[in-house]
Amino acid sequence: MRYVGWHEYVRTALKAAEYHKDTEVGCVAATVPVLPGCMTQADNFEEARDNLIDAIELWIMVGLREGEEMPEVNGVRLATSQERFMI
Repeated sequence: MRYVGWHEYVRTALKAAEYHKDTEVGCVAATVPVLPGCMTQADNFEEARDNLIDAIELWIMVGLREGEEMPEVNGVRLATSQERFMI
């Protein structure tokens, strides 16, 4: 495991995303299973991906504000000031 900055953590979380086309409703649902509750939807894949970037960033900001430890995503963790002192 390694610690990374904001941008790389968001990018790594985005790579862990899952997309599902809902044929009944006609939208694309996007989730990041390693970030519980991080999800969005849109009319197409491109919009769902753009919306998911915002959802990931918001998920992280709320978690940090609440004092939660960010989960490891594909071998990386978000570096915060606390981790800098531990390295």
